Amino acid sequence: MNQPSEQASTAIDIVYLWVNGNDAEWRAKRDQFARKLKAPSNSSFAKFGNVEGRYRDNEELRFSLRALEKFFPDHGHIYIVTDGQVPDWYQASDQVTLVDHHELIPRSALPTFDSGNIESYIHHIPGLSERYFYFNDDVFFGAPVCLENWFFDKGFYVSWSDEPEVKGNQLQADSTSLENASRLSKQWLEANQSSRPIDPNYQHTPRTFSHSPRPMLKSVMLEIEREAPELFERVRSTVFRTWNKPTIISDFVLRWSLAHGLAKTIDHSHVYIATDKTLESPSLMHLNKLFGSLDFFCINDTTDDAQDGDPRLIQVRKMLNTLLPHVSQNESLHSPVETSLQISVNV
Repeated sequence: MNQPSEQASTAIDIVYLWVNGNDAEWRAKRDQFARKLKAPSNSSFAKFGNVEGRYRDNEELRFSLRALEKFFPDHGHIYIVTDGQVPDWYQASDQVTLVDHHELIPRSALPTFDSGNIESYIHHIPGLSERYFYFNDDVFFGAPVCLENWFFDKGFYVSWSDEPEVKGNQLQADSTSLENASRLSKQWLEANQSSRPIDPNYQHTPRTFSHSPRPMLKSVMLEIEREAPELFERVRSTVFRTWNKPTIISDFVLRWSLAHGLAKTIDHSHVYIATDKTLESPSLMHLNKLFGSLDFFCINDTTDDAQDGDPRLIQVRKMLNTLLPHVSQNESLHSPVETSLQISVNV
């Protein structure tokens, strides 16, 4: 499946979300708004909606950019959407634009600490290419990119996760945002008649989508936003991830596209790693063995109990530095990878 891609006639841009939660001012803001919402007792908070693992910065963005440069050197412009912050290791260049939340999101709707809210705006980034990849910073290309495995004429490919089937049709407070997103998508597609005919063979698949680089089309995003404004308004009202207002970019957009022939499913080769299990499972060894032949891999920080120097996160950091040792043009030569860990945050 993995063959080096030919340079596309139009470059494909890259969009990341990133925030530094080790910043004292940012943490104070997060704590202030969490207290206002009486977190974590507030029953509207999504499962894992405001935990440290969701926000901690293990310098994944640095390594994801290294993988991007190694495996997809023909990419277009890089946009890093942040809460007015700059990574310590960042090297400014004309290839990268830092996009402040205030440039995309109305001031009256800020701050927000919900990536599902923030990502609903990224197709409005000025100058963004028609075809682009959207990344969470814990996602990495793992082999030379073959664009034919991500995009087809007027559409893109999606892949399913290895998670268990999503049960039931109603949103549930004890479910993850992605599980509830699957249910919400099913409800909307069954209840709404689209202006664009739905594929008669389309059927809802009760699974979540993989944590992958997300190929997207700006024109499709704009059409879906016009088609389902109430869903965008709903997710854009959140401060923290909320169980009854789940993400729509990581599910609804993909299912709407499948239902209208603008997306197809594909079996991407991938590895998913939960960091709380790295010392008890062979997942990192598996990644090391398959690196260079994977379409992508994801390292999800699930160590919500981690403190400075946690051996699980140190092990992950060492593995990433072993697999991707070469500094990218987007990082300073004078900012070596730290071996100690601090509490910081990714949204």
